[in-house]
Amino acid sequence: MSNRTTESIPFYDVVGYYEWTLTLADPRTKGWLLVDSPVPTLLCVCGYLFVVWIGPKLMRDRKPFDLNSALIPYNLVMALLNLYICIQLFVGSLQLSYSYICEPCKQSFSGPEMRIVGAVWWYYFSKVLEFMDTFFFILRKKDNQLTFLHVYHHSTMFSFWWIGIKWVPSGSTFLPAMVNSFIHVLMYTYYGLSAIGPHMNKYLWWKKYLTMLQLIQFTFAMLLGINGILTGCEFPLWMHYTLIGYMISFIVLFGNFYAQAYLRGQPIKQFEINANCLDLRSKNKDD
Repeated sequence: MSNRTTESIPFYDVVGYYEWTLTLADPRTKGWLLVDSPVPTLLCVCGYLFVVWIGPKLMRDRKPFDLNSALIPYNLVMALLNLYICIQLFVGSLQLSYSYICEPCKQSFSGPEMRIVGAVWWYYFSKVLEFMDTFFFILRKKDNQLTFLHVYHHSTMFSFWWIGIKWVPSGSTFLPAMVNSFIHVLMYTYYGLSAIGPHMNKYLWWKKYLTMLQLIQFTFAMLLGINGILTGCEFPLWMHYTLIGYMISFIVLFGNFYAQAYLRGQPIKQFEINANCLDLRSKNKDD
């Protein structure tokens, strides 16, 4: 592997630059599923985008599938997986006395550190499983749910977290993953209950608060990145800038979704992001 510094690599030498970045990769995840090369992740994302493009066309003249029998266990499994991730990250961070403000990424192979790394890998892997949210939309002919925000959210999360698990699978990386997995526990629980039937509606009054929690999460993650830059947190600087830019995009897009869905009186179904198990025309009038 090349040990050249960035100063000796011409800006147009993409391969050389990539080889140099590999020398900085975290050794703890070497050989783990999907981690060593970006190719599997890129192929998954390209395949996802292709299905988003071709799926509605293939379903155009077909009847929508009734998938409630699949949606209930799917949402249950996703809720349990995210609960496992959240608990692992929380317990590991407590054992290591992690800072919630700034925590350097230490390349330690200790038990608690590897608990964090393993949970971050599962968090990354869960993002490819979440592609099923979109596929359920397509099979149920909920094309109006395939918004830019929905597709952007799913495709970029899997891509960005490959970077995380490849280079910084511990340290301050744990916090966004832990908080987001907790929110996903609530989200998939909500959708699983919704799939049971309309009689569950009276227990599902808290839907809009999920989006509020997501907006709060994105805001605090952005502030975490800003604070890291201002205080010189010993965490990769490029990660701070990437986090800030990515969170701003989510704040804008999710903020627009919230405003359209809950503040302007427009039908929620037009702006739904992940309600893979809902027919919002009839089930969520109380929202």
